[in-house]
Amino acid sequence: MRPNAARVKSPELLVAESGADLEGHGLKRTMGLFQLVCFGIGAVVGTGIFVGLSDTVAEAGPAVVISFVLAAVTCVFTAFSFAELGGAMPVSGSSYSFAYASLGERAAFLTGWCLLLEYGVSISAVAVGWGQYLNELLHSLVGLRMPEALSSPPGEGGVVNLPAVVVMLLAAVLLVRGVRESARATAIMAVLKIGILLLFCVIAFSAFQQDNLADFAPAGVAGVTSGASLAFFSYIGFDAITTAGEEVKNPRKNIPAAVLICIGVVTVLYCLVAVAAIGALSAHDVADQPAALSLVVNQVTGSAIGGGVIAFGAVVAIASVVLAVMYGQTRILMSMSRDGLIPRVFERVSPKTSTPVANTWIVTAVFAVPAAVVPLDVVINLTTIGTLAAMAVVNVAVIVLRRTRPDLRRSFRAPLFPLTPLAGIAFCAYLIYGTGPLTWLQFAVFLAVGVLVYSLYGRRHSTLAARQLSEAPAGPRQDGPPSAG
Repeated sequence: MRPNAARVKSPELLVAESGADLEGHGLKRTMGLFQLVCFGIGAVVGTGIFVGLSDTVAEAGPAVVISFVLAAVTCVFTAFSFAELGGAMPVSGSSYSFAYASLGERAAFLTGWCLLLEYGVSISAVAVGWGQYLNELLHSLVGLRMPEALSSPPGEGGVVNLPAVVVMLLAAVLLVRGVRESARATAIMAVLKIGILLLFCVIAFSAFQQDNLADFAPAGVAGVTSGASLAFFSYIGFDAITTAGEEVKNPRKNIPAAVLICIGVVTVLYCLVAVAAIGALSAHDVADQPAALSLVVNQVTGSAIGGGVIAFGAVVAIASVVLAVMYGQTRILMSMSRDGLIPRVFERVSPKTSTPVANTWIVTAVFAVPAAVVPLDVVINLTTIGTLAAMAVVNVAVIVLRRTRPDLRRSFRAPLFPLTPLAGIAFCAYLIYGTGPLTWLQFAVFLAVGVLVYSLYGRRHSTLAARQLSEAPAGPRQDGPPSAG
């Protein structure tokens, strides 16, 4: 038997247990390719571009465009790996399951632990940004703003970020009602926010001034690198497509296609928005501004109406990200629970709604707390480094499985192998470097806690360990009398 840390769960067992080629573990297959692409866009386009753009501009200046391209390149290389593994193993666990099939149980648990940062903590971070644009929308519509004490976290002039809690509760209510309803709502919101961002580009490009790009990279390469690490937050979520593996029609074909379409659309859209924003208003004026896109439109049009439209788009966009990312988090926890590495309550599916109801409400309750009281900039870097670590693991998993399981059924293969996964690993490491020493230290402490949790709970309750133990051949009997000879 393999040592505990190296217990590997075969791709065939993962697929069989999840029902990925049939119905997914009590879940219903309701999403087609269009809905899946919209789900991916819904998980990506939100706080990162509507709120985080101003922080990225503060680091990189007009070279923010290069920062977005660097972040996109990282995602493109990794998207190839996600597409290959998502087509080969269409299960809910995403990076966690891919690590389990290639690197072993402990690596899988720590990958799932990192996904708590990518999904759980990012839910909180995304929800925090919702309140900024909700205030902007209310101001545009009725000339009022919510009291700062109830719309900002401590440290930013408030007591509690109530809008952040509200948007998470609304997403939870929709998720427990059923995937069909959630997917329909996400598709509508995805189309709407793409339209709003394209409208922003049209307005901003009408006031484009080439002089705004003159001092292109005021902080040099260091600023571009730091900006790329921040810009990466804007792309977090595209891998949520692979968490829908048990609720997608024809998953082996649709998951790879949706991953690649999503990252392509988002990359083009982000670069257009970044160029338009700093072309219409100088990088100095955009940097560190809350609701930056509304500010740009208000300045260009000389009216608050256009900014109100952008604020409405941001409110919808960020709400859809909360919905999609919360969905991804619950499905990953469901997979880990199925494997016995976390408590069984997370894998229970309601026979009435075919959704993990208890799982959803637990996630909502736990991550609503940081959403209510933690400033956005505190959690962005930690979310980013957790995501990059999980993405690096997926690239490694592709390389390992190509060697150990060349016979694995793959509906898509990463091109130019092994250059693309190796490039994905290199770019992930490059952006991790850009997050800075304090974030590295925080992440190291977070991983150490994960190792402790696995040792105390996961290793002892592992379903795979119990199966291997029951299937192990009996050793020689030791209870008889010693041999005389």
